[in-house]
Amino acid sequence: MKQLLLDIQLDALPSINNFIVGRNAEALHSLNHAINPGAENRFIYFWGASGSGKTHLLKAAQELVKATNIKLVVADDVHLLSNEAQIDLFDTYNQARTSNGVLLAAGNGAPNQMNLRDDLATRLAWGLTYQLHPLSDEEKAQALKNHALERGMKLPDEVVDYCLRYLRRDLPSLMAILDALDEWSLTEKRPVTVPLLKKLIQLPLI
Repeated sequence: MKQLLLDIQLDALPSINNFIVGRNAEALHSLNHAINPGAENRFIYFWGASGSGKTHLLKAAQELVKATNIKLVVADDVHLLSNEAQIDLFDTYNQARTSNGVLLAAGNGAPNQMNLRDDLATRLAWGLTYQLHPLSDEEKAQALKNHALERGMKLPDEVVDYCLRYLRRDLPSLMAILDALDEWSLTEKRPVTVPLLKKLIQLPLI
């Protein structure tokens, strides 16, 4: 059954629909607007701690524009770019600006806080800039309960507490574990409990 968990994780592709907003409603609204034809603000920079949803939003935007003619450029982890790569991104930014393209970028700090080239930091700050805030434990718990409700799954509070205390805390992983646990409980015809969850995550890969 552990293989089931892995399969579900692989299928959990980032999308706008499975992005839990939390305190990031304005950032999500601006992203949705930017990838529409004729948008005024076509350059957005997201920054924040690991797990705050930066990469999720970038990948979700890529999925959204696949069936459109919108020219989208995505640059993730800009704080890790070499000097040469920063020059390339600076040139790409200028090209996107002259061709009415959309550029979305993300890093672990504000543009002027990452020791980037001055010209690139200035470009990234020209557009909209949003700090993304990670979900609180309360928001994660509510997201898990909502997801369980949608599946018609009875999810005890102690199972949610155990997930948040002992398992990987990023929401995609938590959702994947929840899905696997639901599938297994139905297969085994057993209620969802902490002992059942422990048994699932301790099973060897098959």
